[in-house]
Amino acid sequence: MYIHQYQLPKLQKLAIPSKVALVYGPRRTGKTTLLEHFIQGLHEPHHLVSGEDVFIQQVLSSQSIDKLKSFVGQKKWLIIDEAQKIPNIGLNLKLIIDHIPDIRVIATGSSSFDLASQVGEPLTGRKWTLRLFPLSQLELKETENTAQTKARLESRLIYGSYPDVVLCEDDEIRKRYLKEIISSYLYKDILELEGLKHSDKLVRLLQLLAFQIGKEVSFTELGTQLAMSKNTVDRYLDLLEKAFVVYKLGGFSRNLRKEVSKNPRYYFYDTGVRNALIQNFNSLDLRNDVGQIWENYLVMERLKKQEYTGITCSNYFWRTYDRKEVDWIEEREGKLFAYEFKWRPSSKTSPPNDFIQAYPSTRFECVDSENYLKFIV
Repeated sequence: MYIHQYQLPKLQKLAIPSKVALVYGPRRTGKTTLLEHFIQGLHEPHHLVSGEDVFIQQVLSSQSIDKLKSFVGQKKWLIIDEAQKIPNIGLNLKLIIDHIPDIRVIATGSSSFDLASQVGEPLTGRKWTLRLFPLSQLELKETENTAQTKARLESRLIYGSYPDVVLCEDDEIRKRYLKEIISSYLYKDILELEGLKHSDKLVRLLQLLAFQIGKEVSFTELGTQLAMSKNTVDRYLDLLEKAFVVYKLGGFSRNLRKEVSKNPRYYFYDTGVRNALIQNFNSLDLRNDVGQIWENYLVMERLKKQEYTGITCSNYFWRTYDRKEVDWIEEREGKLFAYEFKWRPSSKTSPPNDFIQAYPSTRFECVDSENYLKFIV
């Protein structure tokens, strides 16, 4: 079963001559599937190649205009999966679009630290960038009604939204799949980098983050717990963010001296991966971390909505040193929108007084398990 991907029509719109369409996203989230369904709508000759193919690596890293022209031939499309595996891919893509008239190029990557660093400068002004996530509720709503969505909410909080997980109906297979992702895919791009060989430290670091969702993270404290330097922790977290394992959220501060903004918060791209890391797939009524899972789920679904529907904004959390806080703040066109995340519906819907006084024109909403669909869909 294919669940229509929200980025497909956008990719169809942005894949134009003289531009490279880049698609970033975690492994196993459907980048190859996106390409396959994109190709079904093509009526022109195309190349679909993988950056993991040694021959493709040699040709597309050659920096020879003649070799690149010979490879493309009469094809109108060049579509490269796992493009980050190809050395000097950015420079070669620049040569292709500069010297082969009317060619259209699409490249996908499961890690932005390799691909982005290679294409950044060479493709300045020559690229569009799309992000892909595990399946969003925006996409799933096309296959289910509201009653089904709410009935499946607990499963999505526990097992996440990877396509293979959503399409599977056996919880034991879901668990095995998520454990396989952790052991085989989650750190693959990071561990391939020279000098990063401590997979046990990465696992432990992510487990510590899993228990700190919704809380500020101290690099110094993490370093102490892991017997690593603060700078090494910072580097690992940066790589985990660029490999689409975790998302970093900064603190908002503008007026009050007592606002906390130095230490960030981290969320996982998928709640199923988070639960697999701590080996806890218990039902919600047996857990003491429902609030954390709920917050993580809403953050990621909101990011998907922002990306897929074109909401342009900056995201933050807000907290003071005396522990007054707002979970999620969006700054859009100079205006602030604040959201508090509560699993259980509550009559309390007002933000902290300090926040109201500092930012009186802010629009505030409480998002709970009854009204959440408006926030993420």
